[in-house]
Amino acid sequence: MSRKIRPWLFYDTTASVCASCRRQVEAKIVIKGDQVFLEKWCPAHGFERTLICDDAEYYRLCREVYVKHPEMPRQFNTQMVHGCPYDCGLCPDHMQHSCLSIIEITDNCNLTCPVCFAESAPHLRHRPLPDVIAMLDAVVANEGEADVVQISGGEPTLHPDFFAILDAAKRRPIRHLMVNTNGLKIATDPDFADKLAQYAPGLEIYLQFDSLRDDTLKLIRGATLADSHQRVLDRLESRSISTTLVMTVISGINDDQIGEVIQHATKWRCVRGVTLQPVSAVGRLTLEHPTERLTVSAIRRMVADQSRIFTKEDVVPVPCNPDTLAMAYALKHNDAIIPLTRHLGSEALLAGPRNTIVFERDPALKEQVFKLFATNHSPQSQAACLAELLCCLPAVAAPDLGYENVFRVLIVQLMDIHNLDLRALKKSCIHFALPDGRLIPFESYNLFYRGRLFAQTRKIQAEIAKHTQDRAKTGSETVSSSDLVQTDSLHITN
Repeated sequence: MSRKIRPWLFYDTTASVCASCRRQVEAKIVIKGDQVFLEKWCPAHGFERTLICDDAEYYRLCREVYVKHPEMPRQFNTQMVHGCPYDCGLCPDHMQHSCLSIIEITDNCNLTCPVCFAESAPHLRHRPLPDVIAMLDAVVANEGEADVVQISGGEPTLHPDFFAILDAAKRRPIRHLMVNTNGLKIATDPDFADKLAQYAPGLEIYLQFDSLRDDTLKLIRGATLADSHQRVLDRLESRSISTTLVMTVISGINDDQIGEVIQHATKWRCVRGVTLQPVSAVGRLTLEHPTERLTVSAIRRMVADQSRIFTKEDVVPVPCNPDTLAMAYALKHNDAIIPLTRHLGSEALLAGPRNTIVFERDPALKEQVFKLFATNHSPQSQAACLAELLCCLPAVAAPDLGYENVFRVLIVQLMDIHNLDLRALKKSCIHFALPDGRLIPFESYNLFYRGRLFAQTRKIQAEIAKHTQDRAKTGSETVSSSDLVQTDSLHITN
């Protein structure tokens, strides 16, 4: 007798939250053709299915190959009481330290972007300097020496104590300092740009840069910014301030412009790379069709199709959180852009029909590859790690690399309420620092702890606490050690 079969492959179980009530729910990963879906079920609100990857082979690569031992913080900040994601953070169940710590110093902004996850706008409040100092100290307490700290907002350059905040950060053991900005202050105030340059080389500008076209920028940012982008890059270039261009990518609006932005970035000596962030349904933006979304694998393919520099194989998962991060490196040498895997030979990273890692045979090589493909780098440390990796390969002579020779493309998917996989959330390495000493993963903060959202989280925490208390009381009344059956003592007779 023939049996019916399901039209998809069952890959794994996980947990998520219901998009309607935000309670934790069971979920599973299913593969249908090349597409990978997160399917979850809430007893109150039913089923929800969301596309999480459109390349099943790449998804398996992330889950089965690019995996590393988690790195812990020096301390944890909360206890495990309510379960993930209601104990942030960081609680002992979190699997990654803070590769990138965000210090959000203001809600005020000189734009009102339709895609702002923080819902920033003009005339909102700045955080007091003592609160910002407390956030910096929270990062140092957790990390000892922090890898990367990003000063963010709102628009951080509008904070009246902006340079005092940079000074405070510089006095602390922080390897690399980053400023997340739309660039308008730099574009309009040359003295401000001069003062920024005094903090180099340990400073990087994380510059909002969604397009070269004003019509596109008007849709995404509510303003025409192309001329401003040109002025700010001119000023950063003339002052040799390291810069990353940050592109929020939206399907049907600017996803056909990824190659343009990457090509433009390679023409500037000060630009160290491009970060691509597929938009997520957080803050002001709401996606009407959550299955029609841009995934890491889709962006990876667009980089290959549009950039004229990289192939898909050049863009590999970042081992600390491969579900949400992917990265490609290139060398800028003698006016040429040379992708890393092409320079090393692709066999140095992956080979064979099963995507077996060849560098597994050489622990030193594997260590250098994983060290390079991490998010906790400054431009200088990128160059140093790349040189160390090349030294591990006897067929390649390691060039004398400086940070101006290294170009990086990073894909960062920030999960929303629809595609949130708690297994991946536990590996998040991008964390918000709070004045009370907590560090909360990016997605958790924007979905459960930011502003008015925390009221619902507190309600869920109270429900869980009561349910746990009731379960403990019921369990102690109905179960004793004499009631437990030892299976090795059972004898079954016919």
